[in-house]
Amino acid sequence: MAGFEHPRPGSAMSNASSNATEKAENMWLSMLSSVTLSRRLPQKSILVLGGTSEDQKEFVESLGAGGYKKGTKAASVANAFALGYTYQDVLDADHEDVLARLGIYLISEPSPAFIPLLRPLFTPASLPETIVVILLDWSRPWSWVRQIRTWVRLLRGIFTTLDDDCRRTLDEVIQIWDARRSTFTDGGGGGVAAGSVAAGLADIALPLGPGEFDEPIGLPLCVVCQNADKIEMLERERGWREEEFDFVLQFLRTILLKHGAGLVYTTPSSTSPLQPLLYSMLSIQSPRGRQVLKHNVIERDKVFVPPHWDSWGKIRVLREGFDVEGINKGWNIDISTEAPEDAEPEGGAVEVYEDVIKDTSRNADSLALLKNGGMEVAPVDTQEFLAQQFEVLEAKAAEDKTSRDGKDVKKKRGGDVDEGADKVLAEQVGPVQFNVGGIQVDAENMLESLKQREASRAGDNATPSPPPPNVQADGKSQNEVLSAFFNSLMKKNKGGVKPSGT
Repeated sequence: MAGFEHPRPGSAMSNASSNATEKAENMWLSMLSSVTLSRRLPQKSILVLGGTSEDQKEFVESLGAGGYKKGTKAASVANAFALGYTYQDVLDADHEDVLARLGIYLISEPSPAFIPLLRPLFTPASLPETIVVILLDWSRPWSWVRQIRTWVRLLRGIFTTLDDDCRRTLDEVIQIWDARRSTFTDGGGGGVAAGSVAAGLADIALPLGPGEFDEPIGLPLCVVCQNADKIEMLERERGWREEEFDFVLQFLRTILLKHGAGLVYTTPSSTSPLQPLLYSMLSIQSPRGRQVLKHNVIERDKVFVPPHWDSWGKIRVLREGFDVEGINKGWNIDISTEAPEDAEPEGGAVEVYEDVIKDTSRNADSLALLKNGGMEVAPVDTQEFLAQQFEVLEAKAAEDKTSRDGKDVKKKRGGDVDEGADKVLAEQVGPVQFNVGGIQVDAENMLESLKQREASRAGDNATPSPPPPNVQADGKSQNEVLSAFFNSLMKKNKGGVKPSGT
């Protein structure tokens, strides 16, 4: 009986089995690959520039205000040194599915030493999915325009050193961002439709207005002014008025219009359109569905200016007299010059801003004097310093002595003059009389009698005797008191009062 023969290696049955196994493995790999691709999360990036570590953490918390997936918590923010990083997942309304993942890069200081850390973030794949946020603080509004200029210069310096592929990608990003202007323009006063940014690509591009998007930096930009609750402190402690707040707002709107940037004022523990705006700029469908974000340039602590919404006409309406054209030209000079940061270009906008919005604190004045060389003092030897002070003290003592001598001479001369004047006045006026109890009394005769009485009493009492009862505790006798009284009356009447009985 012929037995069952196992297929020998190399036989047709062995090859068929091997092909079937390989085919099954390929099928599973294909299925897994398709599932992985379907569940791959969109990767978005936000580059946060400026602010302290606490300001940056506050910004990150405001982005995660929608909540987190069950069983997870917010990722820690590592921003203590140089380039910081954290991430967030954008969840749907039910907090179950992840719509996108945000990689948030944070840097506080615009130091050129950090440029090598920033340059690798910009690749042809990451640039279309990246936006830039500049953080400002209402506790230091006088430094805002200078900070924006520093960051814009830094970014433009980095972008010009990227390779050709990255620069072509930046040009494409600028074109796409320009085409999306209709998405952020509400025309007659509607609002910004968050999450509907793709629709703007199909619209006809609107013509650019004067000073609008004529200096794109390469990536979408948003400026966030944090801690708007400190506006009241500026009013109370620094005397700010509506004119100053309007000037700051008009200035920011003018320079940000040139970059197609948005502007948001935020307050801790208060809702703001910041999160839906950034989602819209990143082409992320808002987890809250379609939202209409209304612009606000009236409430000074809740300002919201969407990208590409503003214009020179709208800026002028806020307050008359603002030189939009001049600030526009000055900002071109500021961001185009290659001068060092501490050297102000002639005709720049930063100088105009800081002439109006000044830091009036004592520390700022001291730093300004130190910067201008006004507080630099060369050290002096101790003995030389004491010798100089001794000479000063000697000169001061001589001046005091001369002043005292002059006063004494003047007083003496003045006394002689007064005495002579009294004699002349007495001769012209005659005897002074007073009505005492209905009796006319000659004051001079009475005074002379009192003097004679005192002289005779002094001669009779050669030996000391106890003071009489009419002597007061201070040693003055009654006659002396009366003498002083009549003397005072005579002096008063000689001054112009006509005595009675003459």
